[in-house]
Amino acid sequence: MSTVFNILAILVMMAVVIVLIRGLMNLLRGGSGNTSNKLMQARVILQAIAIVFVVLAMYYAKSRGG
Repeated sequence: MSTVFNILAILVMMAVVIVLIRGLMNLLRGGSGNTSNKLMQARVILQAIAIVFVVLAMYYAKSRGG
């Protein structure tokens, strides 16, 4: 089960990086402030989800003894 949470955490972390890069590109191009705000919100939510998956993976790894 911890393997599933590890994979999910990695996928969500990759999504965080993608959203971060899109936000930086929007900033550098002088894009809409509204778009930057939406990307920031999405990044924060994805980071919270990633933290939950990492904690769950650690919990299940500890409970299985490995």
